[in-house]
Amino acid sequence: MFRNNYDNDVITFSPQGRIFQVEYAQEAVKQGSAVVGLVSKTHAVLVALKRNAEDLSSYQKKVIPIDNHLGLALAGLASDARVLSNFMKRQALGSKMTYGRPIPVERIVNDIGYRAQGNTQQYSNRPYGVGLLVAGVDATGPHLFEFSPSGMTQEMVACAIGARSQMSRTYLERQLDQFEKCGREELVVHGVRALKESLSQDKELTVENCSIGVVGISDAEGKRKLEAFKLYDGADVGPLLERAAEGEAKNESEMEGQTEGTAGESMEVDS
Repeated sequence: MFRNNYDNDVITFSPQGRIFQVEYAQEAVKQGSAVVGLVSKTHAVLVALKRNAEDLSSYQKKVIPIDNHLGLALAGLASDARVLSNFMKRQALGSKMTYGRPIPVERIVNDIGYRAQGNTQQYSNRPYGVGLLVAGVDATGPHLFEFSPSGMTQEMVACAIGARSQMSRTYLERQLDQFEKCGREELVVHGVRALKESLSQDKELTVENCSIGVVGISDAEGKRKLEAFKLYDGADVGPLLERAAEGEAKNESEMEGQTEGTAGESMEVDS
């Protein structure tokens, strides 16, 4: 029933220095549908693949707005993500009421990290079985953070978590140098392409199973202006998916043209 005597609770280390209950929670993240996040100098984007438990049910909510400058995407147990997102909303509201300003992205991510880590030190609690990608903008610019069930948080340039996310990470690693200078639409296109890499061959992204969240800053008359976190869901996703598909078709045609040109140059002709 159990792997060994060291996985009965969350406060006992194994002789190898491992906490098995935390590792089991991380497995729950790997079972969730994939989400992708990436950030440039001006914007942060979240792209998520939604699932439905059966044909008769609705699709699971994967991207959650927290505040005007902040949102998250989840992979794992949606119920645990709901608890954490509600906590983040309270923290964001408290910052506005107490200090009169939006809460910095790193601070709110650290808050949920402390909360999750505390669960690994109490016998009566369990780790949160969810991983989060948190995207937001503050005074220092756009940010993307990854949160894991162990309570570890880290800032990322691009990241993918969930089932089959390794393929998405491979795409992000190949295109990493391009993200910094990308505009809003280009960053969304890269996010959609990365998420497509995680799909099985019999699936494709549609307006029903895809959600996109975008937040950023723009320069208006020499002043930085916040572009509030916007969630694209349902029919709103359609135009974004079409742009990504157009970009892919254009790239494929250019590659085919280059291939044909190379083949023509290397062809030998008998005299």
